[in-house]
Amino acid sequence: MTETTSPRPKKILVVSAHPEPRSLNAALTAFAVDHLRAAGHEVRVSDLYAMKWKATVDADDFPGHTADRPLHVMNESERATLAARLSPDIAAEQEKVRWSDAVVLQFPMWWFGAPAILKGWIDRVFTAGFGYGPKVPPPYSEGILAGRRALVSVTAGARESSFSDRGIHGRLADVLHPLQHGLFWFTGMAPLEPFAVFGSNDLPEERFEAAKRAYAGRLDGLFTDEPVPFRSLVGGDYDHDMRLLPGVEAQGAAGLDLHVRPGG
Repeated sequence: MTETTSPRPKKILVVSAHPEPRSLNAALTAFAVDHLRAAGHEVRVSDLYAMKWKATVDADDFPGHTADRPLHVMNESERATLAARLSPDIAAEQEKVRWSDAVVLQFPMWWFGAPAILKGWIDRVFTAGFGYGPKVPPPYSEGILAGRRALVSVTAGARESSFSDRGIHGRLADVLHPLQHGLFWFTGMAPLEPFAVFGSNDLPEERFEAAKRAYAGRLDGLFTDEPVPFRSLVGGDYDHDMRLLPGVEAQGAAGLDLHVRPGG
């Protein structure tokens, strides 16, 4: 008789960004937390509006910075990160990211991007020396935050067809490229295909139930689904100027698709 063991529980950080606790985004956050915990995982939540998260980077983020030198954010954040003297709110969020096996971002799409409070969480938490920098592994590779999965769960008021290759808004993958490639993959996290609820301004109950079923499937695959196969900076596809070498792209590939491995 062969003994089988269940996969070990994972640790998941859910970052939620919506000002209304009765919103669809709040409901999706609560659903994700309950679903993941029911599956045996540990979950922490950063509800940015409830936390009254400060969205702007300034000198207060780096205790010890003195006014006699200009605030060079990258240099100052690296010094403060490596010396363990970041402001306590940043340090607490970095600890959550380090603790996690996966990060889920839940937000409404506003002006083709994340709400300012979530952008501010990214700006302040992913400091030099933590998410990037000359003293950590190279970006766009198995970098400093490697080994973690990442999932964007987004709501959009527009219909799904408008976020397509011929849709007026452009493909959802392209709109979310700054997060998928420029945040997650840049820091070494493996991004999954995003989950989206379209037509979210008026979502009848039956569509909400369908969205929860679809989301449950994505959450169940958080650690088994194949991530987006972005190319590695150190995999031999780029030159020293970080430009893709000629001839490595798939036939017909263009634009942002150039940076996805063919057949991946």
